[in-house]
Amino acid sequence: MTTRSLLRRPCRAFGLLLLLVLAFLVLRRLDWRSLVSPWLRHRQAGLQAKGEDFVLEDSAFWIFGGSVHYFRVPRAYWRDRLLKMKACGLNTLTTYVPWNLHEPQRGNFDFSGNLDLEAFVLMAAEIGLWVILRPGPYICSEIDLGGLPSWLLQDPGMRLRTTYKGFTKAVDLYFDHLMSRVVPLQYKHGGPIIAVQVENEYGSYNKDPAYMPYIKKALEDRGIVELLLTSDNKDGLSKGVVHGVTATINLQSHQELQLLTTFLLSVQRVQPKMVMEYWTGWFDSWGGPHNIRDSSEVLKTVSAIIDAGCSINLYMFHGGTSFGFISGAMHFDEYKSDVTSYDYDAVLTEAGDYTAKYDKLREFFGSFSGGPLPPPPDLLPKTAYESVRPALYLSLWDALQYMEEPTNSEKPVNMENLPINDGNGQSFGYTLYETTIDSSGVLSGLVRDRGQVFVNTVSIGFLDYKRKKIFIPLIQGYTILRILVENCGRVNYGDNIDDQRKGLIGNLYLNDSPLKNFRIYSLDMRKSFFQRFSTNTWNPVPEAPTFPAFFLGALFVALSPLDTFMQLEGWEKGVVFINGQNLGRYWNIGPQETLYLPGAWLDQGINQVIVFEEEMAGPTIQFTDTPHLGRNQYLN
Repeated sequence: MTTRSLLRRPCRAFGLLLLLVLAFLVLRRLDWRSLVSPWLRHRQAGLQAKGEDFVLEDSAFWIFGGSVHYFRVPRAYWRDRLLKMKACGLNTLTTYVPWNLHEPQRGNFDFSGNLDLEAFVLMAAEIGLWVILRPGPYICSEIDLGGLPSWLLQDPGMRLRTTYKGFTKAVDLYFDHLMSRVVPLQYKHGGPIIAVQVENEYGSYNKDPAYMPYIKKALEDRGIVELLLTSDNKDGLSKGVVHGVTATINLQSHQELQLLTTFLLSVQRVQPKMVMEYWTGWFDSWGGPHNIRDSSEVLKTVSAIIDAGCSINLYMFHGGTSFGFISGAMHFDEYKSDVTSYDYDAVLTEAGDYTAKYDKLREFFGSFSGGPLPPPPDLLPKTAYESVRPALYLSLWDALQYMEEPTNSEKPVNMENLPINDGNGQSFGYTLYETTIDSSGVLSGLVRDRGQVFVNTVSIGFLDYKRKKIFIPLIQGYTILRILVENCGRVNYGDNIDDQRKGLIGNLYLNDSPLKNFRIYSLDMRKSFFQRFSTNTWNPVPEAPTFPAFFLGALFVALSPLDTFMQLEGWEKGVVFINGQNLGRYWNIGPQETLYLPGAWLDQGINQVIVFEEEMAGPTIQFTDTPHLGRNQYLN
C-alpha cells in the first residue's frame, strides 16, 4: 500500500464524521417525522381479530367494504368509481386478482394498462380507502375458469385447486411474481392492504385437505404479513375453515345470517364476524332473465348484518363489464354461459351511474360516519351516436388466407393443446376445424361449447351440449367439412373445472368412423389478429353476404367522446371490436340487448367498428344513451 493511500484514510474518516455531525444538527432543526411517508406513521399492529372486534392499531374497526374489479372497469374510470364508493360511506375496497389475465402465457406477466393492480391499489389509498386483496389463485368471479389460466389444462392429469405438483409449481411461480408487487402495498409496509384472502370458497370444492394450508403458507412465505381471511358460502362453510385464518361468510339474504354466524361461533369461538360477500344482485346467463334485487330488501339485509355485529363487503358495489371473451359459465344440470355485462344489479350500474340502492345505502352508512360524507361525483354524461352502416365486409372463408398457417393434425386437437402461442395453446375465441369427406351420414363428436357445421361454405346446423349429432346431406365427390367452435366460457364454479378443455374433444365421427387429417385455425381475435387485414383486404358489403363474416364501419365522434350503448338489432350472434378493443359478445337470445361502449375508448373523429357475425347481419349498428339488459326477474 502506498504512503498516499495511508494518508487518505484519516481524511475519509474525518469527512464522514463531519457529515454525521451536520446531519444531526440539521435534523435537530427539522421535524424528522415529516420526512417519513404519512402511511408509515403509527403503524405497528395492522388489522387484527381481537375477541368480537376487528382492531386497527388500538381502535375497534368496522369494515364497510365494496367490491370493484379493476379488470372490468376502463382504467380512465377507476377514480370515478372509487370516489363514488368513498362518497357512499364505505371505507374498504375489495378486489380479485385474475391469474389468467396477468399470466396469459407461462412466465409472461402483464400488469400494464387496465391490469395495473398496483396503480389501482395506490389510487384507493389516495382516495382514503383501505384494501382487502383476494389474490386466489382461484377467484370464481364469473370469469373464465375462475381466473385460472387455460394453459394449465394442457396437462392431461391436471387437478386444479389441489396440491398436484403440476398445479402447485405453476402457482408458486405466479405467486413469486405477484407477491413481489403486493408485499410493498401492505399496511405494515406503508400501503393500504389490511387483509388478504386465502383462495376463494374452497369449502364447496374441498378436494384436497392439504391445499388450503399450502396456499396459506405460500402467501406467508412470500412476505404476506397482514390478517388472513377465508370466504365461504353456506354450502362450503363447514369445510372451508383453516387454522390460524379468520373465516368470513357469503350470503344473499338476512334469513341466512343467523344460521351462518352461529356456525362461525361454533368452529372458531369468539372472533369478529364478517360477511365477505353480501350479494347486492346477481349475474345473468344467455337465454335467461336479467336478475335484480329490490333496493329495500338490500337495505334491510345490510342493516340486519350490521345489527348482528358483522362487518360487511358489498359484492358487487360496481360490477362493470366482462369485456372480451373473459366471461365464465355454470354447468350443473345444463351448461349456461354468462353474458358480457357484469352489471350485477349492483349499487352502481355497469356504466357507473347511481341507483336507488346507492341512495339508500349512502344514507345508511352516512349515519356511522361521524361527519358529512364527501359529495358524490357528477354522473358521466351519455349519448346516442348516429347509427353506423357497415360499408365493407370480409367473409371468414376469404379471411383464412390472411391467417397464420393452420395446424395440421391427424386427429382433432383441443384449443388448449394447439401448438401455438409459444406452446401455450389458445385461451379464448373460436377455433375452425377442416377436413375432407366423401360421403353423407351422421356426424357426431364432443364439441365444447358450440360448433357451427359447414359443408364447404354452407351452414347445416350446430353441435353443442344438447345436439350431439347432425346429418350430413348427400354429396358428390370430395367435400370440405368445417366446424367453427366457440369457447363460450369455461365453468368458473363447481366440481367440473378440470373438465373445461374447449374445441373438439377427442375424435369426430362420420357414421361412427373417426375422421382424419385436420387443418385447424386459431381465431383468437386479439389485436394482432386484425392487423393481418390490410385496407385492400375488405370488399363492399354484398346484398347477400356469406356468413360467418367480418363487417367494417366507421363511427364519427364530433366532440369529446362520451359513453354510449351499442345495439345490434337484426343481428344474430357475434363479437364487436371498437378501435381494436373487444367489447364482448352479443346474442339475440338475450337477456342483454346493448353493449356498453366507454367514451374513454373512443377518439374524437373516426373510430373503427368491426363486427364478427356468425349467422345474420342487420342493416345498421345503433347507439343509445340507455342500457337494455333484458326482462327483469326479482331474486327471491
